[in-house]
Amino acid sequence: MKYLFVHQNYPGQYLHIVRHLLKNPANDVVFITEGNPNHITGVRRVVYDMGRPRRTDLPSNVRDYEYALHRGERVAQAARNIKKLGFTPDIIIGHHGWGELLDLGDVYPGVPVLGYFEFYYNTEGYDVEFDPEFPMSENYKPGIRALNAINHAALALGQHGQTPTRFQLGAYPAWAQSQIQLLPEGARLDICRPDPEARKRPFAIGAFKVAPSDKLITYVARNLEPYRGFHTIMRALPAILSARPDVKVVLVGGDEVSYGPRLGDNNTWRKILTAELAGRYDTTRVLMPGQLPYDVYVSLLQRSDAHVYLTYPFVASWSLREAMATGCAIVGADVEPVAEFLTHGKTGLLAPCLDPARLAETVLHLLDSSKLAQRLRRGARSYAEKNLDMAAHIKAFETRIDEVIGAA
Repeated sequence: MKYLFVHQNYPGQYLHIVRHLLKNPANDVVFITEGNPNHITGVRRVVYDMGRPRRTDLPSNVRDYEYALHRGERVAQAARNIKKLGFTPDIIIGHHGWGELLDLGDVYPGVPVLGYFEFYYNTEGYDVEFDPEFPMSENYKPGIRALNAINHAALALGQHGQTPTRFQLGAYPAWAQSQIQLLPEGARLDICRPDPEARKRPFAIGAFKVAPSDKLITYVARNLEPYRGFHTIMRALPAILSARPDVKVVLVGGDEVSYGPRLGDNNTWRKILTAELAGRYDTTRVLMPGQLPYDVYVSLLQRSDAHVYLTYPFVASWSLREAMATGCAIVGADVEPVAEFLTHGKTGLLAPCLDPARLAETVLHLLDSSKLAQRLRRGARSYAEKNLDMAAHIKAFETRIDEVIGAA
């Protein structure tokens, strides 16, 4: 079977399915992407270059869409090059978010496309205006609607779609949902697994040491930013650290902005919140190490006494699934995408995403109750074993590929 994958940040969501497909030597996997250092043995990678930056001479509401159309053209040109070399896939699989798939039907007419629909932007009821601390401008709605231009162009292809959660599917209009199949994602249960001995031995990240007698609070996000509740956990730290002298905290994440308005003047949310809270907590008990190697990240989850996962009503991170698989005692944001995974009191605790006092109270309650923590850890791991097994999800993905090819 010949597979063409497309994702501007190789391999994106497709690491595990690609590795699985490569176990069959009869499969031929080609991946079109922008350049990065990631490597998977057996994949023939085709790198495209955007050739120019995003235009600034256009109205702001159309810049992203124009750039997506340009990206679609660049990907199509890369596809034409490999077609000339004799490669025609049986299926094209990729992420619709950046416009990469929009023109591939012109290059490979009749080849089915299975596209990832990640999120449909809504002006009410989701992430937009969820946080009153960051109000939108008076005329924000046209800009939000414009963000769906790529969604609409992708849906107009009349191809096959998939998305991993009920929350993400429900964000799309009813008329669009018939094109999108729920295809859940999982976690590597053999790697992300509990380690009962982890809290019995010393743990360290560099010079930051956590003794077995310490209580460790963990938080993980791609980047430290309000969309993932970084401002809330930072503002909860003074109360938590004052109440429990035995607490250490590790906040994992980079300093870029993945979601929401960009910061100027080389500023970061880490700098902003650290300055706001200067003198209000013991900084020697808090580590912000940036992004960690994956094995260190897993070891951190295994050592965690209370893991905090916060987000606006937006796409849930892979780290939530991995924390559940690791058997963390989780305090999660009480929003729909998190509640899809966490059941309060059984597989985690839910707290308001934007209330530092309630977050601190919930975390301290968890730290004070070893029986509750043990029940939540067992519940999270049990949920993961029943619902997040990567092997089962890969099998379901492969079945969907066969269905799409059969329907072509």
